[in-house]
Amino acid sequence: MSSYIAKPQDVERKWYVIDAEGKTLGKVAAEAASILRGKKKPIFTPHVDTGDYVIIINAEKVEVTGKKRKEKIYKRHTGYPGGLRETTFEQLLNKAPEEIIRHAVKGMMPNGKLGRQMFKKLKVYAGPEHKHAAQQPEIWEF
Repeated sequence: MSSYIAKPQDVERKWYVIDAEGKTLGKVAAEAASILRGKKKPIFTPHVDTGDYVIIINAEKVEVTGKKRKEKIYKRHTGYPGGLRETTFEQLLNKAPEEIIRHAVKGMMPNGKLGRQMFKKLKVYAGPEHKHAAQQPEIWEF
C-alpha cells in the first residue's frame, strides 16, 4: 500500500463563508487557515495547495478577549529612519477591520511561496455583504 500524494490538477476547490460576528479573532483565523491549507480534506498534502477558498464576513464585529482591544499593538515600518508606526487593535478596527483578520490568518500560514499562494484564496469583508455569490459558497460552522 503506497501513500497518496495529491497533485495540483486533482484538487477540487470549494468556497466557504465564515461569519466572524461575535466570534474570537484567533478561532476565526485558525479555522480559516486550516481550510486555506486544506487540512480539513482527506487528500491533504503538505507540499501541495489542496485548500479551498474562504470568505470572511462581518470582520468589524470580531471579538478579542481580555484587554487586547486597547492594548494589542500592530507595528509596521515605512522604510525610512524612525519610521516605525504603531496602531492599536481599536484604531485598526475603526480604520480597516479586514486587515485585523488578514494579519491573524497570515501569521498562521506557512512561510514561503506556497503559503503566499494559499493566502491569496482568502477574501475578507467588513460587513455582511460579499461579491462571491456566483461561486455558491457554503456556510462554515464551527
